[in-house]
Amino acid sequence: MTAAWLRLELRRRWRSLLVLALLVALATATVLTAVAGARRGDSAVDRLLERTLPADVAILPNQADFDWAAVRALPQVTTLSTFGSAPYVVDGVPPDSLGGAVGLDTMVTVERPVALAGRLPDPHRPDEMVVTPRFVEAYGLDVGDAVTIRLYRPESFAAFRADPSLPPDGPVVEARIVGVVRSFWYGDNLGGQGQLISSAGLYERYPAELGEGSPTEMFNAIARLDGGAAAIPALQAELERLTGQTIDIWDLGDVFHQHARDVTGFEADALLVFAAAAALAALFLVGQPVARYVAAGVADLQALRAVGVVPRQLVVAAALGPVLAAVLGAAAGAAVAVVASRWFPIGSAAMLEPAPGIDADATVLVAGVLLAPALVAVAAVTSAVLAQRAALSQSHRRGSAVARAVAAAGLPVPVVVGTRFALEPGRGRQAVPVRPALLGAVTGVLGVLAAFTFSSGVDDAAGNLRRFGQTHQLLGYLDEGEEAPPAGDVLAAAAADPDVVAVNDARIGAAEAGGLSVAVYTYAPVGAAPDVVMLEGRLPSRAGEIALAPTTAADLGVATGDRVGLTGSEGSADYTVTGLAFVPDGSHNDYATGAWATSDGYEALFGPNWKFHEAHVQLRTGADPQAVAARLAESAGVGFEPPEQPGPVTEIQQIRTLPVFLAGFLAVLALGAVGHALATAVRRRRHEMAVLRAVGLTRRQSRGVVAVQASVLALAGLALGIPLGVALGRVLWRYVAETTPLFYVPPVAVTALLLVVPVALLAANLLAAWPSQRAASMRVGSVLRAE
Repeated sequence: MTAAWLRLELRRRWRSLLVLALLVALATATVLTAVAGARRGDSAVDRLLERTLPADVAILPNQADFDWAAVRALPQVTTLSTFGSAPYVVDGVPPDSLGGAVGLDTMVTVERPVALAGRLPDPHRPDEMVVTPRFVEAYGLDVGDAVTIRLYRPESFAAFRADPSLPPDGPVVEARIVGVVRSFWYGDNLGGQGQLISSAGLYERYPAELGEGSPTEMFNAIARLDGGAAAIPALQAELERLTGQTIDIWDLGDVFHQHARDVTGFEADALLVFAAAAALAALFLVGQPVARYVAAGVADLQALRAVGVVPRQLVVAAALGPVLAAVLGAAAGAAVAVVASRWFPIGSAAMLEPAPGIDADATVLVAGVLLAPALVAVAAVTSAVLAQRAALSQSHRRGSAVARAVAAAGLPVPVVVGTRFALEPGRGRQAVPVRPALLGAVTGVLGVLAAFTFSSGVDDAAGNLRRFGQTHQLLGYLDEGEEAPPAGDVLAAAAADPDVVAVNDARIGAAEAGGLSVAVYTYAPVGAAPDVVMLEGRLPSRAGEIALAPTTAADLGVATGDRVGLTGSEGSADYTVTGLAFVPDGSHNDYATGAWATSDGYEALFGPNWKFHEAHVQLRTGADPQAVAARLAESAGVGFEPPEQPGPVTEIQQIRTLPVFLAGFLAVLALGAVGHALATAVRRRRHEMAVLRAVGLTRRQSRGVVAVQASVLALAGLALGIPLGVALGRVLWRYVAETTPLFYVPPVAVTALLLVVPVALLAANLLAAWPSQRAASMRVGSVLRAE
């Protein structure tokens, strides 16, 4: 009997089953793609590290005459490669896209990248280069293309350092791109244009122009350590013994790798939230047609009970068609998810994926193919059982209190009936999916408001670098070169400019605290006090005080009011932590790592010495930074330029699209739920409408009933969705602010708040247009005779 019924269903209702299969395929593909993409992105960092011999540390003395041979001989150092700015020119490629100079071990025994296309360069050939994926997109140069490298003669390199516009006058190398590569060190940055990287053979062939000991000098190095990060304290001690000073060492596992894990982990979490929301939405998108299909089947099968069909057979027969459709839909959805994997992972993880392209996550695919039909089977069986009980039940549901209040208020009949249709589900053949419609309306408004509130926070942070602690708009480097003007004169000239509101004389040194390198900035105002973004507490005011950046404070395990000891190149001192504050985003630190000290507090660690000496210039609101920089270059004799924006500015922009997609998905859910409820109410309650028409309800009032029903559903969604959406958007943005970190300001999506009410009401009434026309054109006599 069951097989015979299934054959009959496939012949007469194949269109309904096909639509159901497509819905299952859509839902399965969406959820599986998001989950598989999240898993792939979350593992991208570790999979890249496993394949690329990553450096453990960056050693940053920034000294031209540093003895790297002695460092290579240290027992902690397994392999080391020096680097600096690229001391050559490539025709048609700006300096920002030239990879830093490489030592002979780079891309061989340290930071050996994966080849996404082509191959790695021969370390002994000077005419081979590789590029990163973003470089191919930006410049159109790919594997096999030729580039021209122009070097400087050793005796002219000093002039080039003073004036980068001087043309090269040394050897010319005709090179060819042999591969597209990726590693942490040789990778792409969000917003960057990619890198063009020479082989180690170029430095081997031209040691006088490029190698160690040449005038170009490689100031810094990356290294792999015997023991990894655990060997960093011993390396620090050995370097202090060798040099007599504190050398800045970056733990790349902490600075780069862990940060990348945090970013990709957050992106993966966002994808999983999207998948969970999509799965929840799918329960309604798929559950409603399953319930309708099964209920219709149960009604048809009731006649067979007279010839011996038992309830269990009835339930199985009614559920079999949807389950079969779900099996086919789940298989199709899994296939779509495999194809869609070529566009994943997304965001930052896409630039760390060692094997881009199509990827079949067997665990996720098998789980999806099994789980989707199982859920449909549960829904179908449950719907069949409930439909069978409803057919035998005579119980009545209590009406809506709101509908009773509207009736008691004596409002017009269309308002009373429309409100009752919107809030009371009815029973038996007249039952309407009221609760899914209400929940869908609330979810749609909530999703849209949450997404736009979150996006408002992203826009605010991306357009206001103060959220990242960057309060200066111009940066100048002081005391660079023998002919540089005195720092005091430069600072005074900058402070005298009419568009400048504050100047900070920032000397920067690298101190050590608990095995952690800490960039210490002097807070030394020239004139008015510069603005500093404080997260808590206050700035230091005397020698024994210090304010820490939030990440540094967390790494040291200290808080405001605690004591912390620091060691610099000229001494050690204990400091009281007066607060947490962002610092300038520098070349050897980011805005969340470092410290502020007074001039006296700084000199206790470094004396009169400094690693960098900078002037941070804050401008009045509305001032043109380029115009001010031009004036300062003339009056102060030093070039000023806007500082680079912190990396997290671009990173948080990568997650902005996910809430928008989710909002769209939830908005579709809301429209589908409300539209289904309106259409179903007109069809299932046509007897009530016919009776009302028979006793005087006009066509216009019939349309009004459906319009009121739609408006009540929309208003219910707005009443709950607006406050919940704003709250959810702010909770999500606070989480981002705390994990990024950045200065949290409650976001307000003004435009969305102003438009959500009229747009929701308009959308609901547009959905009501067709059902209201059906209600108005109803043939009353035919309906009453049929009923």
